[in-house]
Amino acid sequence: MSSYIILIIIAAYFGILLLISYFTGKKNTGNDAFFLGNRQSPWFIVSIGMIGTSLSGVTFVSVPGMVRSIDMTYMQTVFGFFFGYILIAKVLLPLYYKLQLTSIYSYLEGRIGKRGYKTGASFFLLSKIVGAAARLYLVVLILQTYVFSVWNIPFWVTTVLSIALVWLYTYRSGIKTIVWTDTLQALCLIVMLIVIIWQVKDVMGLSMGGMVQTLVNSPNFRLFEFTDWHSTQHFAKQFFSGIFITIVMTGLDQDMMQKNLSCKSLKDAQKNMYTYGFAFTPVNFLFLSLGILLLTLASQQNVSLPALNDDILPMFCTSGILGGSILIFFTIGIIAAAFSSADSALTALTTSFCVDILRVEKEEAERAKRIRLRTHLAISILFAVIILIFKALNNRSVIDAIYMIASYTYGPLLGLFLFGLFTKKKPNDQYVPYICIASPLVCFAIDYFIKLYTGYVFSYEMLIINGSITFGGLWMVSKKK
Repeated sequence: MSSYIILIIIAAYFGILLLISYFTGKKNTGNDAFFLGNRQSPWFIVSIGMIGTSLSGVTFVSVPGMVRSIDMTYMQTVFGFFFGYILIAKVLLPLYYKLQLTSIYSYLEGRIGKRGYKTGASFFLLSKIVGAAARLYLVVLILQTYVFSVWNIPFWVTTVLSIALVWLYTYRSGIKTIVWTDTLQALCLIVMLIVIIWQVKDVMGLSMGGMVQTLVNSPNFRLFEFTDWHSTQHFAKQFFSGIFITIVMTGLDQDMMQKNLSCKSLKDAQKNMYTYGFAFTPVNFLFLSLGILLLTLASQQNVSLPALNDDILPMFCTSGILGGSILIFFTIGIIAAAFSSADSALTALTTSFCVDILRVEKEEAERAKRIRLRTHLAISILFAVIILIFKALNNRSVIDAIYMIASYTYGPLLGLFLFGLFTKKKPNDQYVPYICIASPLVCFAIDYFIKLYTGYVFSYEMLIINGSITFGGLWMVSKKK
């Protein structure tokens, strides 16, 4: 398959995104459009787009590969996600709409205190910019390796162009544009996933019934783990962790909540959350099913699989095993997954920094807009710099460590919001930053020594422990409100 055809498809894809940006931002370039889409986003459009935002480019390549090591047990976490979405719709969204928030962390200022507010927003900014850059780095690396290296394009050029394109279609109207571009990208992602599954089915010579039978009969088709408490895949750990992961990484994440807050009403935002939560389950099931089919195909054709699980799907899509045209679909799918996540992160970071740190709502409208434009550009440049640093380190384990650190920093956010929502106490605000910083460090020490002396490995449940430590620390330095 000619590399020029892939380049033309990528150019056409981004041309459509820029066209959408032009029409949505033609008369809406103010901060209200950028931050909240003038609160006019159709809920069903937001719901579709959130699927693409949740499924980053890393998810696109990682979830099929994880079947080799943990079978289908990731679905236990996904089932927990659904109940987490219900809690967000019933508890958090009513609060956000009642207070008419632009940044969800503004809630912390009135309930916890000014330092607690700045601390919560800072934890989000740190977690999101490092985590989002790490995810985008891995995708840019895949595109560079399998597509753009053919033309001897340097990695830094691929990085700068990728960030520049995201900046170009988001800088005018932010969330007002993103709810539409992310919908397009989510649909592309799902269609490409189905196309790849269909191609694997055809290469294996299976009918629809035969494909289903292959999945069910596979030794990797194991959904639940109820017996081994030491396993990180035990149902209780995965299911309840899935609930809290959703609450923190969706309900307490400006990136995800900003789209919900752009809906016309609380009722529309809740409908969006229910629909999105329901649709998220079968999409993940399809990704895992693709992983089983790829492992079965490798066994049938004696294909040597790469050592890293993340490299399994890219290897099949670029080696010609699934046909030459599959590289086009893989490229479109991974671009859609990567940039629907990156554009939302860039917009959310700009919003949080402008509202929570710079307090632009206190500025005159035109000055506030200029501040937002400069912040948006600065964060885009920072994205590119972080990605190039990752490339210079050139160590996948470093990226894994960054992901781990980012996951630790969500624990204090969980503790802050739980304390605010479910107690009537008021913590001594001057101690809040120290408690939030100490909590992840204590969790890291617990994880290290428990693993060293008992062999027990914490999984997602560490998030719950992290939030509980923050909650306890706030309780100790507070009095009744």
